[in-house]
Amino acid sequence: MISIQQIQYILALNEEKQFQRASELCFVTQPTLSMQIKKAEETLGAPIFDRSRNPLELTAFGKELLPVFQDVISEYNKISRTVAKKEGVFREEIRMAIIPTISAYMLPDLYAQWKEVLPNVQLSIEELKTEEILLALENRKIDIGILAGPVSNSKWRTIPLFQEEIKAFFPSAKKKEVNIEELMNEHPWLLTSGNCLRTQMMHFCELKSSDAKDEWDYEGGSIDLLEKMVEQHGGYTLVPEYFIQKDKNGYKRINSSVGEIPAREVIALIPNKSAKWEYLEILVRKIQLEYGTKSKQKLSILSWK
Repeated sequence: MISIQQIQYILALNEEKQFQRASELCFVTQPTLSMQIKKAEETLGAPIFDRSRNPLELTAFGKELLPVFQDVISEYNKISRTVAKKEGVFREEIRMAIIPTISAYMLPDLYAQWKEVLPNVQLSIEELKTEEILLALENRKIDIGILAGPVSNSKWRTIPLFQEEIKAFFPSAKKKEVNIEELMNEHPWLLTSGNCLRTQMMHFCELKSSDAKDEWDYEGGSIDLLEKMVEQHGGYTLVPEYFIQKDKNGYKRINSSVGEIPAREVIALIPNKSAKWEYLEILVRKIQLEYGTKSKQKLSILSWK
């Protein structure tokens, strides 16, 4: 059979899609990496990579083997983890990715709590958009993704964390609640493409891309900045419930014609065979305790797709 080292080379090449970058990642020369992968393909009896493609792509055979290779390396890494635990020098590394519209409030709320309950964990956190999180999970670059659901994939464990209402920041409206019809004649200030809240907003308010365009327009990656644009130029933007600033006015509940209130469900995605579940579970429980797990009445969970 092929060796652990060859499997590591294969995974690196699949990640980088280019021999030179993969060899640098593995700290070997390009000819060495290329030769070892070629030997692995000869042993297995079929090509793993389609070298006619640029960038490189896995063959159908390679795609079938990829999750097996990933599981093999995951199990192999348990050896060093077990030895480190025995010697009392073990320190787990957790790689977390969160979409920006959740990390904006979750990190200030929970970072200190996570550090307190996980003293022997090195927690690395980055902001990624939804599609980037799904790709990072697929490539085993992160251990947990926090995003808006729904997401269905048999490779990952989906854990509901909480639901949050989505409100309109619409200071010019005098009432505490507004109907969708009232928003249709107002300018919508949107997040940039790739942010799931943008897509949810367009679904619920029945917007088309052209509807959001004016002769002068701005799309941003920060809800704070969009709120400032609303304050200065009118219109509205949508804001998740836990993002709302308690000392700021102008947030309005939105009602549809059938009395539904727009909301999103925040979920955690974790690989099914994660060896780090005991630590990930602690992170998840802290989130659920902070924001609650009970569903609220009449909420309409919006799709991010």
